[in-house]
Amino acid sequence: MTTRTLTGLPGSGLIIAAPSSGSGKTLITLGLLRHLRDAGIDIISAKTGPDYIDPAFHAAATSRPCRNLDPWAMRDHTLAELAGDMAANADDIICEGVMGLFDGATQSGDSSDGSTAALAEITGWPVILVIDASKQAASAAVIAKGFADHRKNVDVAGVIFNKVGGPRHVEILEQAMARIAPDTRVFGVLPRNDDLQLPSRHLGLVQAREHNNLETFLDKAAAWVGEHLDIAAMRRTMRPWPVRPKSDAPVLIPPLGQRIAVAKDDAFAFAYSATIDGWRAAGAEISFFSPLTNQAPDVRADAIYLPGGYPELYAGRLAANWDFLEGLQQAADKLKAIFGECGGYMVLGHGLTDADGRRHPMACLLPLETSFAARKLHIGYRRAVLAKAGPLGGARTRFRGHEFHFASVIEEGPGLPLFRCEDASGRELGQMGLADRRVVGSFIHLIDLEAPEGT
Repeated sequence: MTTRTLTGLPGSGLIIAAPSSGSGKTLITLGLLRHLRDAGIDIISAKTGPDYIDPAFHAAATSRPCRNLDPWAMRDHTLAELAGDMAANADDIICEGVMGLFDGATQSGDSSDGSTAALAEITGWPVILVIDASKQAASAAVIAKGFADHRKNVDVAGVIFNKVGGPRHVEILEQAMARIAPDTRVFGVLPRNDDLQLPSRHLGLVQAREHNNLETFLDKAAAWVGEHLDIAAMRRTMRPWPVRPKSDAPVLIPPLGQRIAVAKDDAFAFAYSATIDGWRAAGAEISFFSPLTNQAPDVRADAIYLPGGYPELYAGRLAANWDFLEGLQQAADKLKAIFGECGGYMVLGHGLTDADGRRHPMACLLPLETSFAARKLHIGYRRAVLAKAGPLGGARTRFRGHEFHFASVIEEGPGLPLFRCEDASGRELGQMGLADRRVVGSFIHLIDLEAPEGT
């Protein structure tokens, strides 16, 4: 069995997890974060695994950046340095899990599987399990018992019952826990609250920046958890967490250039803050521009980054924004590095077809046609090896990343591939992405360089 640990100075933290997605862990995490912030606690947050949307809500709740901690895609060094940065800048951390507690990239069942449980095992943080009790009674206690006993090195310190009915439902749950799982603490029961709903779209929640009343929502969530949870007891479960002293931010992805222009707005919002911080730590200068407002990248930049997001929702506007598109084309003519991920990759192509079947011309820098009308879910971790030297590094540079999109490729190529890829289990996926001179892109969101074998 593989066991990974991080070594260094102590801090404290806990993980909010659940048996499955949809149990309410995001809402409860947001309420806790805002409640603790307003109580004057020096709190910071993290999110397990690959996610862009939840961390933006975390940041709104705490008024501080949220870090992704990915036990499958990140090197030990990366995890340790990111944890060290948080330890140096806050007293406590609440980390939100991903999917179900034991759902990971692989089926190894240990700290190499990429699950929330793997992160708990690596960091030593206790887990508080959110259980949706809306359609069960004593069975919820059996779930709590099974999760608490399943993995020796994962400490399920207690549970929160969510979407609970009236007093009789609460009584049944408490009696069942006393009988079935007496060593597992109940930190509170939360009644169903239909006023606390976050709207969703095809890639998850609607982005935090698109909510006009988000502050009111977060304040209501904070009051809700503050009324029904024993938050002081939850904080007492936090354990010392092993991290290294703060150093410069780790470099996850090699800088694309010395001056990097980064697209940033509602259409291009999926960029990891750790990536940008790593570029700054390596000496790169970062500027931002908004394609949706027809801004071109800074002409002084020698590299351009188009992260993922929702360009399919704004394809008509982007197609009409000539300053933005011509800025990309002029940069390509000057052989500046341009890197597009997922939605950014789609915009580098010749055309993007929206959900209504309308085709919109894009930047025409890569031989690519994509469609959001022909929708199919593509999701999973990826190992990616550079096919040739370019803006991302030398040939055979290895990365780990994640693919998550509904758009389909209608035409791709002819042209040079960017990566050769495998999934998390090692299954060959073949060539992915395209490279033309110094313009490169793919549907993969890169997370970190891959550690050399044997380390």
